[in-house]
Amino acid sequence: MKILSVTSEIFPLIKTGGLADVTGSLPKALSALNVDTTTIVPGYPKVMAQLKSAMPLLTFDDLLGERACLLHTRVEGLSLFVLDAPSLYDRPGGPYVDEHGIDHHDNWKRFAVLSLAAAEIANGVLQGWVPDLVHTHDWQSALTSVYMRERGCKTPVVLTIHNLAFQGQYSAGLLGELRLSPRAYSLDQLEYFGDISFLKGGLQTADAITTVSPTYAREILTPRFGMGLDGVLNARVAVLRGIVNGIDLEIWDPATDPYLPRNYDVGSLRRKRDNRTALQHRFGLDPSCKGPVFSAVSRLTWQKGFDMFADTADEVIGNGGQVIVFGQGDKDIEQALINTAARYPGQMAVHVGYDEPTAHLIHGGSDAIVQPSRFEPCGLTQLYALRYGCVPVVSRTGGLSETIIDANDAAMSARVATGFQFHPVTTDGLRLALRRAMHAFQEPKMWARLQNQGMKAKFSWERSAQQYAAVYANLVRKAGNAAFDRASIRRATI
Repeated sequence: MKILSVTSEIFPLIKTGGLADVTGSLPKALSALNVDTTTIVPGYPKVMAQLKSAMPLLTFDDLLGERACLLHTRVEGLSLFVLDAPSLYDRPGGPYVDEHGIDHHDNWKRFAVLSLAAAEIANGVLQGWVPDLVHTHDWQSALTSVYMRERGCKTPVVLTIHNLAFQGQYSAGLLGELRLSPRAYSLDQLEYFGDISFLKGGLQTADAITTVSPTYAREILTPRFGMGLDGVLNARVAVLRGIVNGIDLEIWDPATDPYLPRNYDVGSLRRKRDNRTALQHRFGLDPSCKGPVFSAVSRLTWQKGFDMFADTADEVIGNGGQVIVFGQGDKDIEQALINTAARYPGQMAVHVGYDEPTAHLIHGGSDAIVQPSRFEPCGLTQLYALRYGCVPVVSRTGGLSETIIDANDAAMSARVATGFQFHPVTTDGLRLALRRAMHAFQEPKMWARLQNQGMKAKFSWERSAQQYAAVYANLVRKAGNAAFDRASIRRATI
């Protein structure tokens, strides 16, 4: 099977969150199942700077009025189409915001152009390469299937929702500039409370919809988590399923991680202490502290619950622990965390920003990772934490509830517990969970058992990739693609 994946970010070229980790690691896992993925991604400055060599394939003279060159390259085992459109992507800032943290004013066009280019590829614009299936991710590429259907392209499409909260909602007045027909502005396509929603258009025109955990797939059918799209999703529930994310076990491996001062595995957990000391020095914390180091690596937003963490960090510090916060997001939440840290010099540190080496060091050196999300489609941070013997403290929602087994008495007795869950998702709920974790840390055998059980948990991409391959195979078979190897279908559906 040949798959065209359409995404706004992909690791290791460009990353703002878990989307990049998924789109960067899933193709590698699928390759073992005879599924060949080529990913199209915008040519941001960071992406272009990492292309050692790239083959020009064709020039688009008019993608919504913009000129773009399609390049092909390979990076760390990934096959990539890079859409080089300097007028849209060659600018300061990140994929979605400028250097001041403000959304790029033309994001609607930047990602519509990405979707349109992908639709043209699906429709055969590249001589000799036509995908059997297109896999789109979130609102940034959701228009791909809308453009495909308008052009009569019947190639099957899978749309994965990584976070339903972001929907690509814009003025209906842009419909003409998107070069979509008036019929696209309808209840069964783009129309959304008088505006247009890229994501809604994708949900209505994709052949299959997946989310990144089964629990989240159920949650988004409710008004509480459906973000205004629960009606659309309930209407399409027959093609909706949740497939939990995996992690790249080669990149996230404490035994070989080049970013750790001291490598270790489940049989040599004592070595983790050296990383803890290095982490304390890196963030200016007192290395003589004997209590646990609680860390957070996350977007600092209301969704992720970090306004609550600003109010509960004193629970850790008051009981002899330390706190590290690493990430960026809402300015008010960033400032609240910074203000809290200022009251506890040497015991709490906040760094606004993100880089991959520091994220690895935090997992390798911390005792616990805190994720108090109000909703969480899947979450990858807790999976990295488990792999590194870093005990997660998480809210009971979405993928967090599926991937962490709470350390209640029954789970501890059965030796299956891997972390601490809390519900309801409130400041008091988080405070009680932190107390439970602090108490467990005081019992070294209990804590070591949690670490060991977490490190032995299985969250590779193998099983999830098989589920994606089965979804692909069934859609391609229904589409009647004669070029598809029937034996591959049987293998993918086993």
